[in-house]
Amino acid sequence: MKQNKEPLILAIVVFFTIVTYYLVEPFAHSQMHKHVESEGFEYKDLPELTKKGDATRGKDLVMGAGGCTGCHAITKAGMPAPMDAVTAAASYGVNPPDLSNAGSVYSAKFLASLIKNPAHALMVEHKFDASKGQMHPMVPFYGAGGDMDQEVADMVAYLESIAPKGEELTPAMAYETACGRCHANHYEKWTQIGTKPTFKKKQDGLAFDTKVLDYQDSLKAYMGKLPPDLSIYIRSRGEHYIKTFVENPQNYLKGTAMPRVGVNAEAADKVIEYLEDSGDTKRHEREAVGMNVMIYIIIFAIFAILWKKQVWRDLH
Repeated sequence: MKQNKEPLILAIVVFFTIVTYYLVEPFAHSQMHKHVESEGFEYKDLPELTKKGDATRGKDLVMGAGGCTGCHAITKAGMPAPMDAVTAAASYGVNPPDLSNAGSVYSAKFLASLIKNPAHALMVEHKFDASKGQMHPMVPFYGAGGDMDQEVADMVAYLESIAPKGEELTPAMAYETACGRCHANHYEKWTQIGTKPTFKKKQDGLAFDTKVLDYQDSLKAYMGKLPPDLSIYIRSRGEHYIKTFVENPQNYLKGTAMPRVGVNAEAADKVIEYLEDSGDTKRHEREAVGMNVMIYIIIFAIFAILWKKQVWRDLH
């Protein structure tokens, strides 16, 4: 009688499949896609602000000795950008952000550290080592002749005073300030130089695209490569990955040129909301339909139970 070896073969295949899974899967998750716990956007490596800021004095510093308006726009205060985005990127590698929303988007302690030592606050000292003459494009604030910690606290207080409060800060505003100068989002027609308008003439659209390409060339030279389009990142990576990556990119990619963004927890939630809406434009509509379907099923179930009781009552 010929022995059936198929069960033995199946057992061997199952055994080695399980062994392979338990050897490879932990490695894949711990090394290739490791889990990083959130730090709560507390930035514990940065010093706390020890002074209470005065917004009035801070305005004088930001507009004057601080030199902020030499590179940054503050449209909330009627201060336009000193140069267009493409020219700014050619000069600095990336267009400096408009500071109108900075006080709501960025952590106060991050802003203070950024003013004093940009490379350290952004965690890009491996790329910009002052001892080797590799200076960060943002010039540190060396003080205006008084108590430097107080002066920095005053500048932060001013930026917080002009920034939108609570729900005034929209997801789009948070994304533009925190991410939009490096990352496009073509689902929202967002480019690194702003939302692409609808042009009547094709040549106008081509001229805009040319500016975007010029900006991207400067950005690639500054970052090493073009930062990815974030249109569907929320679906491919997930909320936890994006939040913890933004919080500290070095935890995932040691030596990456991407800076620590420095957003606070509330702004991070706004950015995630923007990405969720752009990555799944039917999200709210689908959720509403799902709720209506559940209500229908519940009502249908109630009538089915009542009908069943009626039928059985008549039979008995």
